[in-house]
Amino acid sequence: MNWKFEKGLHDLGRGAYAWLAPDGSWGWSNAGLVVDEEESLLVDTLFDLDLTQEMLDAMRGAEPKAADSIGTLVNTHANGDHCHGNQLVSGAEIIASTASAEEMNELPPEAMAAMMKQLGELPGPLSSFMRHCFGDFNFEPVRHTPPTRTFDGELSLAVGDKRIELIEVGPAHTRGDVLVHVPDDRIVFTGDILFVEGTPIMWAGPVQRWIDACRLIESMDVDIVVPGHGPITDRRGAATMRGYLEYVRDEAKARYDAGMSASDAARDIDLGDFAGWGDSERIAVNVDRLYAEFRGVESSSDTIALFTEMAALAGFTD
Repeated sequence: MNWKFEKGLHDLGRGAYAWLAPDGSWGWSNAGLVVDEEESLLVDTLFDLDLTQEMLDAMRGAEPKAADSIGTLVNTHANGDHCHGNQLVSGAEIIASTASAEEMNELPPEAMAAMMKQLGELPGPLSSFMRHCFGDFNFEPVRHTPPTRTFDGELSLAVGDKRIELIEVGPAHTRGDVLVHVPDDRIVFTGDILFVEGTPIMWAGPVQRWIDACRLIESMDVDIVVPGHGPITDRRGAATMRGYLEYVRDEAKARYDAGMSASDAARDIDLGDFAGWGDSERIAVNVDRLYAEFRGVESSSDTIALFTEMAALAGFTD
């Protein structure tokens, strides 16, 4: 089945739903809902309270009994576009991996709000790029609402008679990425392990962990794969994401071995079949992380330096 990439709630059948947010670029993330009888599990919240409330209202309209009082919320990872709306899911048990919970504490929404207030102090191109990425969102009223339960490895849950399997596959995109597998519905919600028609960004790595996570999705007995960003896909979406990661890894390694800098390598790599994906400037972060892996060290580049590189690649100049 071909799913339209349209904003709003999409009925996946059997009491499962996906919330999609075109165009899937910076901050425009997907989420999900799993229902059985009067019980429900929410997969992720959104980047600010207005977006999250709009989503919750739609879910309660579709499932008034189950979604009116959501029992469980799973945050697939620590990025704010997947957890900043947690405060609106009052009374729910909020579950994340231990690594994700720790990472959430390091960049709470209050810090994001403060950063946006200080954009005028940044160089013009960087300030413009940050507004391009995050200017559509309102972080001021968001309050840090961390998980109430953490786990490592795998965790089995139940929503009514449905079994839900949480599988930690990070560090990859972030330090604690989690897949939400619903075997009864033949669905997996991947968080940002999958970007569809958009360029992934490797904040953590190692790349092999991410490749292995894609292979795991490819091996699952599922028909529907809901990515963290972009349109609904199937297991072929995981294969395509793996292809990007393997290609960029190999291209970066060739340039590393030739003595090229990470910045020059990011500009030199021909993205080929992946050139049409959105947010291609993220190659700067991906190559930086890969170079750190090749050296066997933590990345020496700070976040501001990486965003400066992306701003230049995206064409934000003086």
